[in-house]
Order: sequence, then C-alpha cells, then structure tokens
Amino acid sequence: MVVEDRAPDPHEARSAPEYIALLRGLKDASGLTFRELAQRADAVGDVLPRSTIANMLARTSVPREDLLAAFVRACGCGPTEVDAWLAVRKELAVHGQRAGSQEPSGTAVDATAGLLPEQSPGNSTEPPTVPFPEPSAAGRRRSRTLLVAAVSLVVLAAAAVTVVLLVGGDEDRPESRPVTGPVSGRTVQIRSMHSGFCLSEERGSDSGRLYQVPCEQETIPSFSLKPLDGGAWRIVTDHPDYDLGCTGVWDGMRDAGAGLQDQGCGKRGDAEEFLIEPVGRPVEGYRIRAVHTRLCVGAEGNSKERGAELVQASCEGADRGSLFSFDPVATESADG
Repeated sequence: MVVEDRAPDPHEARSAPEYIALLRGLKDASGLTFRELAQRADAVGDVLPRSTIANMLARTSVPREDLLAAFVRACGCGPTEVDAWLAVRKELAVHGQRAGSQEPSGTAVDATAGLLPEQSPGNSTEPPTVPFPEPSAAGRRRSRTLLVAAVSLVVLAAAAVTVVLLVGGDEDRPESRPVTGPVSGRTVQIRSMHSGFCLSEERGSDSGRLYQVPCEQETIPSFSLKPLDGGAWRIVTDHPDYDLGCTGVWDGMRDAGAGLQDQGCGKRGDAEEFLIEPVGRPVEGYRIRAVHTRLCVGAEGNSKERGAELVQASCEGADRGSLFSFDPVATESADG
C-alpha cells in the first residue's frame, strides 16, 4: 500500500520525464516489488506484467492509459488518485508539457533519477548482454594516408583469414556443429545457425527480453519444449529467480520487430506457441514461427553480433538468419 506522506503528487510533473520520475517515486512509496505489483493487478483483473512495469519506468514518455491505471491501482491508490494521474497523463500526451514546464538553463530534470541500474535508458529498453564500444571521434578524423594504410592492412588480414578458412578451421564455424531438432521435455540451448550464439536473458534483469550470447557462458533461463495440439510447441522456461514460465512474443504483439520475452505462461494466448519447421535436405536448421503471426524468430536486423535482441520478422529471404538448433544440455543422472 502507498505510504501517504511519501506518495508523490502527479500535478508536480511539468514534463513526461518528470512524470515518469514521479511514477518511480510512487512505486517506492508503495514498498512493493515488480512481482507483487503484477500479482495485485492480476487479483483485480488488470494485466500488468512485471517486465512491462520495468519497461514503463525506464522510458521518458507517458505510458498508455490502461497500463497507467493498472499500475497506480496496484500501488494502492484509490479512484480519486487514479483519476488525477490519468488527467495529468492526458495533458502531457496532448501538449507535451504542462504550464510552468520551462526550466532555466542548467536545471533540467534528471530522468534517470531513482532508476535501478538495469532500468536506465539504453539498458532496460534495449539492454545488450554486453556493451559495444562506439567509434571515437578521434578515430573519424584520421588522415587520408592513415586511412589508406589501414585499408591495406584490412585487405591483407582478410586474405589471411580466407586462406585459413580454405585450408581448415571449420571447427570455428557455427555451421560445423551438428543440428539437433526439438524433443519433448529435454533441456536445451537454442542456438542460432546464423551467428552461432545461444538465446539468453540478461542476468540481473527482470525484463524477460531475449538476446543472443556466446553458448559457452551460462545462459538463463533453461529451455525445454512441450508439444501442443496442431503440431505447435511451447518453449518452457525455468528461471533461477522467477521459476517456470514460457517464451512468447512481447505482449502478444503482431508487428514485425516485436521482441521475444520470457514471462509467466497463459497471458499471451497463441503468442506463446510456435511452429518448429526443418529447413533443407539434409536439415540445415529449424525455423521457429510464432503461431499468432506466422512470422519467424531471428536476431534483430539479421545480426550476427553478440547482444542482438531476438524478434519476430518476415520469413522471406531470411532462412539462414532464422534457423536454430536445439542443443541438448547434459544433466546429472538420477544415480548422481
């Protein structure tokens, strides 16, 4: 329940970032975790996944009305308070700011105040498993002479790599590993044939988003497959912190580009059911298609980079980028 003397007043917000900061303050005043907020919402018929709460509180734009109302109710606010939060939200959504929102130079509100590390912008909304350094400004100011020299070195290095690949080194190629199909109940790593990386959540985050990471590192959650009627499969998850769940398309979205997300089972309908189809003879890999859209699962932008998010996208012309192997994970026998 909201602690009255700590509950923020939504009318203090003059901009969307300030409004979100106040929502984070409301959560703090409630003393509830994301899981507890989701459970309280569910008890009164609202839909408020904990990963959606984290995503909402990490953004700098106002949330949807239904999501906002469910969140404020879950925090313990009554109808009058809910109406107040909705009224301010509507004003910000229409006008972008409220009266008196112009701040003097140097007094801009810090939109990241109160965020957990995994919720900061650029992490919770699009959190890569590992950071990728951007090219420095100095690196873009090299002289033409240095550029030519660098290109020459790249050409020589590429030639050397080509020789290595032609002579040997097949063991380093993702496709050199055997392809394994889906088997009911077996714990597996789901490996991309395109990048050689495996599906995993980001450790320490409760967003449920899935990324591709090196298969050699510990991937979470563990995955297994459950057959369903009509030839579909459910990808069952077992998370060390959040227990059993299911992989599905984010909030049941139908748009291409919607991310994959691990969450509690049953709230996304056929958006957490998948067709798993062999491709090629002999089989080159297995295509994972969401039942509700028939779109294919693959790394965003067909990326081979570690940390790329898994999304649903068109199956056309993307066979290699959307093929997977279900590699069995060794487990201890019952005899120990």
